[in-house]
Amino acid sequence: MGVTWNCFPTGKYYPGISEAMADALAESEVSVAGLASTFDAQARWQDLPLVVVDFETTGLSAESDRVLEIGMVCIDAGVVTEVENILINPGIPVPEEASAVHGITDEMLADAPVFSACCERIARRLTGRIPVAYNASFDAPFLRAEWARAGADATNIPALSPEVTWLDPLVWVREVQKYEKGKKLTDVCARMGIELTAAHRAAGDAEATGKVLLALAPQLPAAYGEVVRNQQHYAQAQEKEFAAWRARRRP
Repeated sequence: MGVTWNCFPTGKYYPGISEAMADALAESEVSVAGLASTFDAQARWQDLPLVVVDFETTGLSAESDRVLEIGMVCIDAGVVTEVENILINPGIPVPEEASAVHGITDEMLADAPVFSACCERIARRLTGRIPVAYNASFDAPFLRAEWARAGADATNIPALSPEVTWLDPLVWVREVQKYEKGKKLTDVCARMGIELTAAHRAAGDAEATGKVLLALAPQLPAAYGEVVRNQQHYAQAQEKEFAAWRARRRP
């Protein structure tokens, strides 16, 4: 008989009970939706290979806008092991409003490769790793859209599977720091004493995101399956709350 998993009575995660939950998960043999299939649900997520991804883009739409910079930070056993930043020629002009945010101009991208020429290089960082992004609902669609346009191989790249949940520190910040002002990455880094160099550039934001996730670890479940399960619950609740807020603001 399967176990019915409910969130904690207050809707919060209580540090210290993740081990018991992981044991119960193992005994129930219940599967967890959203996991990268090559990783054990009971494994400590901090011990697993992670890759933090951050994009700078021409705009907000994964369908009509394009990636012009990707930052990738590999984390192994809680330690940053590789950092890579790639400028990408998007094939379209960079709007002034976008350039005002990240500082990337058409001139900087004139000799940069197009995305399809970078797929093999990007795949080396993403293959066999659990994807992480700050506000993953933005980065994940851009990666998948660019990859599909390139027609590149997606074998053993969890970040490209629509079934895999990206770990997202923003979801956890909104819960464990709910009453703190400012949920942007720059605000969170300042509050937590995490250095953020080159803000709004891909590699800088990706490295800071990884450090935020690791700093939040004591307040997260230890088991990979539990951190994904709880994150999904919180993300759904946050979206409902945001939708209700938008509805209240309508005339």
